[in-house]
Amino acid sequence: MDTAELSAARPAAPGRRAAALRRAMRELGLVAALFLAYKAARVAVADRASTAVGNGEWIWRVERLIHLPNEAAVQRPVLSLDLLVHLANGYYAYVHFPATAICLIWLYVRHPVHYLWTRRMLAGLTAAALVLHILVPLAPPRLTALTGMVDTGSRYGPAVYGPPDTDALSNQYAAMPSLHVGWAIAVAVALIAVTGGRLRWLWLAHPLATLLVVVCTGNHYWLDGIVAAMVLTAVCLVLSTPRTGGRSIHPLTRHPTGWPRQRVRAPQAPAGQPPAHVDPGDVLRTP
Repeated sequence: MDTAELSAARPAAPGRRAAALRRAMRELGLVAALFLAYKAARVAVADRASTAVGNGEWIWRVERLIHLPNEAAVQRPVLSLDLLVHLANGYYAYVHFPATAICLIWLYVRHPVHYLWTRRMLAGLTAAALVLHILVPLAPPRLTALTGMVDTGSRYGPAVYGPPDTDALSNQYAAMPSLHVGWAIAVAVALIAVTGGRLRWLWLAHPLATLLVVVCTGNHYWLDGIVAAMVLTAVCLVLSTPRTGGRSIHPLTRHPTGWPRQRVRAPQAPAGQPPAHVDPGDVLRTP
């Protein structure tokens, strides 16, 4: 390969740096847009506290009608042990954002195709959740007197939120759907998609632990997590599957999608020559 061919095959370093900078700015722009949308949603429901509490009472009654476990009964044994309360509060406060950020950074470096798919999944979930937060303001159990639940964060610490009337950083009347649960499910799905072996299903422990934590700390109802899972499923159905090598790859099974899988038969070798070898995992696209 001569010098001209090498130059064509390898973009100049400044060009690579500029492309990387554009990608980084695009990612930051997406985060900024979601943050501004979240702030707008908070302003939109700032004066709807009574509506949010009323909706919380309605959700509580619906859960009892469909025989979901009582959140207060789940919280009660946790309150009996200070260690459990602090562990639950710490998980709620310190795992949600860092776990999601670490997952995205790792995917960006090691699995860029799945990174794009995961980013779109999270963005779609968050955008849909913001719409629901505006349309259906919902007070969490800790702010709904009917539930009788304790605000474990403010009582035992560490506390994530301040008084809801003066909290300028978060919308505390946006319990449904639970983005804590939704993001945890998205992280688990992404990690299952890029890791191998049966142990990869252990990633599901993260959303399960998150669901228990958000309930026992009084931050969410069971239905908040269920609706989050439903919204995420709808987002995944809309998104196209990740593509590797020009072919769509199912995010969980990592098998090519869009055509039946068929084993390749090894061709017959001419007489006097060793038989041809075909990897048993090879597949052909069949019409």
